[in-house]
Amino acid sequence: MFFLFLLCVGMVLALVLPSRSLVQDLRSRGVSAAATVVGVDSKPKYVKVRLVSGPKTGTEVKLWDYAGMLPETQAGASIIVMYDPEDPSRILARSWVEDPPANVPAYGTSALAVVFLGLTTAVVWRRLWILRTFGPEEPPASSTVGAKPGDKAVRDPKP
Repeated sequence: MFFLFLLCVGMVLALVLPSRSLVQDLRSRGVSAAATVVGVDSKPKYVKVRLVSGPKTGTEVKLWDYAGMLPETQAGASIIVMYDPEDPSRILARSWVEDPPANVPAYGTSALAVVFLGLTTAVVWRRLWILRTFGPEEPPASSTVGAKPGDKAVRDPKP
């Protein structure tokens, strides 16, 4: 169960850190530009935009997803975006940079991590209780741990 807890924590970090890093980078050095949506997958797996203003006019790029989410839009729509001037492929809708949407996948995975941590703690406490309550009063006679040379449990190697 502890493995499942660690797996969930890893998933939360994988969902939160890249998105948060991108938003922070775009807030600090991002360039705003108007863009036209030129392609949207029906799932949507991608939203492709063409920049129509700014230093990279005419560049076509796919919007980055934010924790697996993309903005609701359609081909031909106008959108204001922010992109990294050093790497125009790092681009998000400006509204998502200013006020990121709720990261629902990370919240759900966090809840699972808390549940698995609670279950792991409960299993450990139960195991300790069982060992204290039903465990042997004395160590078995065959055990020589902590025995002294004069004790009966220690065999004399010389007959």
